[in-house]
Amino acid sequence: MPYRLTLVNLLAALSEPTRLSALGIIWDGDEHCVCELMARLGVSQSRMSRHMARLKAIGLLTDRRDAQWVRYRRNPDVPAAWVAIIDTVLAAAAADMRPPFQTKVA
Repeated sequence: MPYRLTLVNLLAALSEPTRLSALGIIWDGDEHCVCELMARLGVSQSRMSRHMARLKAIGLLTDRRDAQWVRYRRNPDVPAAWVAIIDTVLAAAAADMRPPFQTKVA
């Protein structure tokens, strides 16, 4: 399923919570196998592979086969403007997961 490298496709890919969480793991620069992502995110192999294929199709990830494993990593050729968008979205997502500031109501 080929996708064009457009801002709309980037934002659409980042809008899905599982893909965003997976990208947050992979964005550290290390390689991660589907089995690790499945375990950390609690999703099935088919669902995880589908999300990884989408991220790869728009150019955010590269993959490498290692026997029966597929290992994904951040694509070093992602344009700087996209990296800035992704970094900002990941930071906002991490902040969104923190408990909100609590105030006591009298």
